[in-house]
Amino acid sequence: MQLQVTNSPFNQEQVELLNRLLPTLTESQHIWLCGYLSAVQSTAAFAPMSAEPQLSAALAVAGEALSAPVQPAGSREVTILFGSQTGNSQRLSGKLASLLTDSGFQVTLSAMNKFKPNGLKKVENLLIIASTHGEGEPPDNAISFHEFLYSKRAPQLDELYFSVLSLGDTSYEFFCQTGKDFDVRLEELGGKRLTPRMDCDLDYDEPAAEWFNQVAAALSERLNGSTAAPQTAAVSAAGIATATESEYSRTNPFHAEVLANINLNGRGSDRETRHLELSLDGSSLQYEPGDCLGLFPENHPRLVDELIQALGWSADEKVPFNKKGEEGSLREALLKHYEITVLTKPLLEQAAKLSANSGLQELAAPGKEKELKDYINGRDLLDLAQDFAPWNWTPAAFVGILRKLPARLYSIASSFQANPDEVHLTIRAVRYEANGRERYGVCSIHTAERLEPGDTVPIYIQNNPNFKLPTSAETPIIMIGPGTGVAPFRAFMEEREESGAEGKSWLFYGDRHFVTDFLYQTDWQRMLKDGVLTKLDVAFSRDSEEKVYVQHRILEQAAELYEWLQAGAHVYVCGDEKHMAHDVHSALITVIEQEGGISREKAEAYLADMQQQQRYQRDVY
Repeated sequence: MQLQVTNSPFNQEQVELLNRLLPTLTESQHIWLCGYLSAVQSTAAFAPMSAEPQLSAALAVAGEALSAPVQPAGSREVTILFGSQTGNSQRLSGKLASLLTDSGFQVTLSAMNKFKPNGLKKVENLLIIASTHGEGEPPDNAISFHEFLYSKRAPQLDELYFSVLSLGDTSYEFFCQTGKDFDVRLEELGGKRLTPRMDCDLDYDEPAAEWFNQVAAALSERLNGSTAAPQTAAVSAAGIATATESEYSRTNPFHAEVLANINLNGRGSDRETRHLELSLDGSSLQYEPGDCLGLFPENHPRLVDELIQALGWSADEKVPFNKKGEEGSLREALLKHYEITVLTKPLLEQAAKLSANSGLQELAAPGKEKELKDYINGRDLLDLAQDFAPWNWTPAAFVGILRKLPARLYSIASSFQANPDEVHLTIRAVRYEANGRERYGVCSIHTAERLEPGDTVPIYIQNNPNFKLPTSAETPIIMIGPGTGVAPFRAFMEEREESGAEGKSWLFYGDRHFVTDFLYQTDWQRMLKDGVLTKLDVAFSRDSEEKVYVQHRILEQAAELYEWLQAGAHVYVCGDEKHMAHDVHSALITVIEQEGGISREKAEAYLADMQQQQRYQRDVY
C-alpha cells in the first residue's frame, strides 16, 4: 500500500521519500529499520528533545541515497550446504560459517540431506562445499540433493548467486566430479557464480583459504548498495587447519609412540594384518567410536634409492621440503615429504614440460586421455623416470612438481573410554606385482616392516560425524564389516561394553579362512559369552567350494534382519566400496523388498529414508 499524506502522519516530502525507499528494502533491512525506529522512540522517552529531527535526518540520508543511481543490494543471508563422507567438507563449512557470521552475515549451515531442496528457489546466496566419493559419486549425505538438482523437479534459479568448493584426489579419474556436477547444474538452472569453482587436492588448506577469501569479498561487494555492508576478515591456510580440541592437527601432527605391533593373521595365511597400538599420552587428543586416525608414513627406502639412482642424482643434493623454505637432502625429501608411488594426470602433464622425450609429450597431449589413464594405472615415479629418460630437470625442479606425501586415514579400532590415552588401528599389508616389479602399500608396509615398539609416528585425529553410534544406548545396531572393515565395530563394541549399553548388537564378518583370518576372534567370542554382542554371523569365502560373502549371510538372515530394521535398528557398513558395499546395499534392498512385501522401488526408498535419518551409515573406501 502506498503511503499518502491523508493516511499517514508524514508530510508530502516524507511520503515521497518513504514510497521510494520502502519497496527497495530487503527483509533484513526492514527488520533493521523497525529496530532503529524503536530505539529512536525509546531514546526520545528519556531525552528532552523530540525524535522528529532524528527521523527527518534519517529520511534526508535516504533521500540522498535514492537520488543517486539505484544499485540493487545483495542479501546478508547466506546458505552453506555441505556434502561430506569423512568430515572434511563439514569441518570446512563450519569454519566458513563462523567467518561469515563474525563478518555480519546471517548464515544457514546444513548438510545437503537435511536441507529441504524445495526451499532452494528462496535462496539468494548459496555456497557449496562437497567432496567426491568413490568413482566420481556424491558422498552419502549429498545423494538426495544431487538427484534433486538433476531431476525435472529442480526449479529455475535466476535469482541465485553461488560458488562451489570441491574436495578430491587427483589420483582418481573423476577428480572433484561431485563439485563439478553442482557447479555446472546450478549454472544450467540460471544461477550466477559469485566466484569460480575451486577444486582442491588432498592438501586443501591453501586453496580452501583462497576460496574463503574470494567468497567473502564477493559477498561484501554484492552488499555495496547497503549502508551497512559487513567487512570480512581474511582467513589463512593455518586458520583453515587449526584444530579446535587440541593443538595437534593434520598440519601439526602428534608424534605417537608405538606400544604394540602384532600380526593378527595365523600361521599359513597368505595375508598379513597388523594390530597397531599407539600412545596418545601427553597429546590431549581424544576420539569417539567411528572416528579416523591420520597416519603419516614414509616411502620405502628401497624405492627411494632406486629412484635417485635412475635419475642419476646425489642423495645428498639439497632440495626444498615445502613452500616454507625448509630444505634438506633429496633422500630425506623423497622418504618423508613427497608422494612417489602414485602417478596422476597433472603430474605427467608437468613432467612432460621437463622432459626431452617426445613419447611422454605425446602421452600427455590432448586426445590421449585413454592412453594416459592406462599408463598411470599401477605405475609409480620410478616407472616414469625409467620409461621416459632423459630428463632436463634439476632435483629442485623435480620435487617442485610433486605433491606432499599425504596421511593415510584408518578407522579407529578402539574405544577411548576403554583405552584411555591409546588408539588402536587395523592395517592390512599390501603387496603385489605389477608391470614386472614388486609393489607395496606405502603406509601398510611401513607399518608391517619398519615400525617397532618404541618408535614414533606422526598422527592426528579426524572426527567422522557421519559414522556414529546411536544417541540411545537402547537402540539395536547391525554392523557389516568384512576384513579390516571390522575395525570401527571393535570400537563400537568396546564403547558399549564400557558404558553398559543394553541395546542389541549384530555383527556380520567375513574373510578368507576361519583358522587363519578371523580378525579379533577372541574379542568377539568373549563379547558373545558376556552378552555384549548379541549375534554374530561369519562368512569365510575360501573355506567352501562356493564362495560365501557377508551379503549372502544377510540374505540368509533376511526375516530376522528385517525385524531388527522394523524395531529401529541402525545399520553400519565399513570396508571396500567398489564391490562389497554395493553388494551389501543390494542385499539390504532385497531383504526389505521380500520381507516387507513391497516393490523394489519402495524398498530402495525405505533404505534411502533410513540413510536420511542416519540409521544407515557407511564408512567405505
